[in-house]
Amino acid sequence: MTEAELLFTEVLGCDRAQLYFNRDRGLTLSQAHFISSALKRRACGEPIQYILGKTEFMGLEFLVNDSVLIPRQDTEILVEAALKYSRMIGNEDNILELGTGSGCVAISLAKFIPDLKVTATDISAQALATARKNAELNRVAERITFLSSDLFSCLREGKDKYSLCVSNPPYIASSEINGLQPEIKYEPRPALDGGRDGLDFYRRIINGSLRFLRRGGFLVMEMGYGQRSGIEEIFLDQGSFTVIEAIKDYNNLERVIVARRG
Repeated sequence: MTEAELLFTEVLGCDRAQLYFNRDRGLTLSQAHFISSALKRRACGEPIQYILGKTEFMGLEFLVNDSVLIPRQDTEILVEAALKYSRMIGNEDNILELGTGSGCVAISLAKFIPDLKVTATDISAQALATARKNAELNRVAERITFLSSDLFSCLREGKDKYSLCVSNPPYIASSEINGLQPEIKYEPRPALDGGRDGLDFYRRIINGSLRFLRRGGFLVMEMGYGQRSGIEEIFLDQGSFTVIEAIKDYNNLERVIVARRG
């Protein structure tokens, strides 16, 4: 649907077809005020998802606000890759997600893999609060443990072990953020800023995962345009992983990198 269709179907409580076939339906004063306010906010660059307070991802509904990144279609590639490799490890082990944000990745995995248990970390208390609400909304809260943690910081070395680690880390170079489209300024900068070269979090995740990822386990990460070679160099320097594949998105750009711990 277009943004206008999203707005009007939400306000009128109808689907897209009803929006066009039931043309005699009028707006109440409060509905008209909301639409007017929403259009003004959108004209200033605020994303429609924040205005409506929700979005769709993997066919599921997620609450969103300015404490979390808006789930994007490209990240569905990350979920699909994690689903693929989870079938190779079975359901006997938890999956770990780093930087869960809205919870869209962890919740989608729990929704589509029966009985799977997921541990999801985030440094932001506001993001974790939103993720917990989304887990309740999608009826998987009992199978996801949300932890306040700077990546691995709250995990117990020697006790917490996982066979698959998944992450959509911040990967935009610090110097590039201010030049992005206006909508981006509404999203939380810590969830975008990947440091000087955009690869800071890949270094931390690749090196830190050795303490918590089982031998033979998979590390599945989203990446930005042109970052594959830089990430592969980090894996090569680390020495304990073999890169298995890079998966392209709907625009034929390399979007997800998968490595296995040797």
